[in-house]
Amino acid sequence: MKKIREVIVVEGRYDKNTLAQVVDATVVTLGGFAVFNNKEKLAFLRRLAQERGLIVLTDSDGAGFVIRSYLKGALPKERVKQAYIPDIYGKERRKRTPGKEGKLGVEGMRPDVLLEALRRAGATFEDETAEDRQKELITKADLFELGLTGTADSASRRRALLRQLDLPEHLTPNGLLEALNLLYDRNSFLEMGKEKGQES
Repeated sequence: MKKIREVIVVEGRYDKNTLAQVVDATVVTLGGFAVFNNKEKLAFLRRLAQERGLIVLTDSDGAGFVIRSYLKGALPKERVKQAYIPDIYGKERRKRTPGKEGKLGVEGMRPDVLLEALRRAGATFEDETAEDRQKELITKADLFELGLTGTADSASRRRALLRQLDLPEHLTPNGLLEALNLLYDRNSFLEMGKEKGQES
């Protein structure tokens, strides 16, 4: 079982139970939207962020993104990493019907999908040696250059890229930029973008 240094923040106890079978990490539950009115929980999360760093891992539905957005504004940005699960449709075993958007939440993800989401977020796996190489970051100008922002069809291009990378459809352009910088260095991303441009 992989040991992770950061504290992982999830929506509910079923998400926590699923993660406990995948990684050796401290997992804190938010209680869904209850976190909006829980000042003590927020103060606790801020303290954990300063001491250990946090990884936010919410569901990929609209509700998960509302919670994620709230935490982005309430916690120190430089101490928080964002982990995204892909949009996979279905229902969890314990539920009679699928969720409102029909997508599986964190609790319904396979272990390898959760590990990959954490790895993409930049989780510190304590049993692995980290390469501390400085990489050149992808910029908003790069997204514009590739037609992912600022054009009439940029929204559909972004949706296609999100599907291709197994990232959730609700990701904003800024969220996409953040995710891309976790996944790629600038040169490899621009090369991929040029190849895609030549194919179309």
